[in-house]
Amino acid sequence: MRLNWLRIKNGMTKSLNVALILLVAVLVMDVVWGVFTRYALGEQAQWTEELARFLLVWVSLLGAASAFESQGHLGVDYFVSKFHPEVQKPLAMVTQVIVLLFAILVFGYGGGRVVADTFLIGQVTPALGWEMGYVYLALPIAGIFMMVYTVENLAQVFISEPGESEMAEGEL
Repeated sequence: MRLNWLRIKNGMTKSLNVALILLVAVLVMDVVWGVFTRYALGEQAQWTEELARFLLVWVSLLGAASAFESQGHLGVDYFVSKFHPEVQKPLAMVTQVIVLLFAILVFGYGGGRVVADTFLIGQVTPALGWEMGYVYLALPIAGIFMMVYTVENLAQVFISEPGESEMAEGEL
């Protein structure tokens, strides 16, 4: 079971990283094209600024999810590590549960509602003519990654010995 979980998680992580690389590459090309059209052709292409904004939203949210996987977020681990070793593990678990609840409620439920409502009303972007629901879809997708990685972090804290939790070592 653990091996299957690792395969799934590693596949998700590779997919996330590939998506991030592609999105950043398209973002760079879009911004370069916008600058080129503004200064070389005298008028910026209408769609480049809007596309750059939407790509930045996706890169930011998916990048935040990627930071969850590598445990690269700044957090309350500094404060947890200041407590007695026997208290660190329960505090680390509470912290992970709070993060999980936030990911479920804000990114999962809230993001899903925003996407559904936006598709329902048919809101479209001015320059590109895309449905805004596709832009907002970054919220629940990033939330799924955050939930998976937080569950894994919570499991790691749970199986660790008191005083040896990942958070106590400053890795979460």
